[in-house]
Amino acid sequence: MKIVLLDALTFGETDLSGFYKLGEVQVYKTTSADEVQDRITDADVIVTNKVVITDELMATCTNLKLICVAATGMNNVDLESAKSRNIEVKNVAGYSTDSVIQHTFSMLFYLVGHSRYYDEYVKDGRYSRSKIFTDVSKEFFEIKGKKWGIIGLGSIGRGVANIAAAFGAEVCYHSTSGKNSTKDFLHVELSELLKTCDIISIHAPLNEKTNNLLDYEQLLTCKDGATLLNLGRGGIINEEAVARMVDEKNIYFGLDVLTAEPMRENHPLLYVKNKENIYVTPHIAWASVEARETLIASVVENISSLN
Repeated sequence: MKIVLLDALTFGETDLSGFYKLGEVQVYKTTSADEVQDRITDADVIVTNKVVITDELMATCTNLKLICVAATGMNNVDLESAKSRNIEVKNVAGYSTDSVIQHTFSMLFYLVGHSRYYDEYVKDGRYSRSKIFTDVSKEFFEIKGKKWGIIGLGSIGRGVANIAAAFGAEVCYHSTSGKNSTKDFLHVELSELLKTCDIISIHAPLNEKTNNLLDYEQLLTCKDGATLLNLGRGGIINEEAVARMVDEKNIYFGLDVLTAEPMRENHPLLYVKNKENIYVTPHIAWASVEARETLIASVVENISSLN
């Protein structure tokens, strides 16, 4: 069995030896759109994270039995074409839940605790020149007693809700699909969540209901001093609106996902004036060492099912 990994660079230093026990393995760190066809022509199994597999590509692969998506979302594979050609498509769900929950709080603490400012305050020597033992020039607040609104109460959203509640936050949520409901937390309309919550975190998928869910007009309704975190998908928040809002109103933004990844050159977020009020990470919430190990082990298991 020939197994082709198309974008292994996304796995970092994760051990890939499990694949070699299953057959002949070809590993490519990255694969451009022009390189895909040549690399998968003789493959029995394709492993892709973000490389797109189209109907035209599948038509050239006479041996192809399985496409393993090393992620949860499968929008990079033409599922209808795969089904018509009797090619299985398997993804991995739940592998990064704890990692994303943890990164949600990491982003929050970085922003509300003014970590950038205090780190630089010490390292540039200002603390050494201080006349007092502390510095309280940047106020920060406790989560306890604050209102935390969650957009998207799936497994990640629920995990964040439980931990937020443990910190003493008052938690509410808005279901973008209308399907998630619980008696544990209060469901509110999106407009109420935006205007009443001190902390808002997004854990929803990108679809027709969530695309551009938060534009300038919606962001304008947020509370002064609110913190808004997007760990769902880029496109849920209008990034141009964020770049504008962060310099017009006292709102903090944490983004782990963007509409186009990697971040395009000359992105408006790179030129905001209030840089302390925005924190952008390069889509890393999913990628703890443990999450990547679980991901690879699950992909190997998906391939093993063919034998």
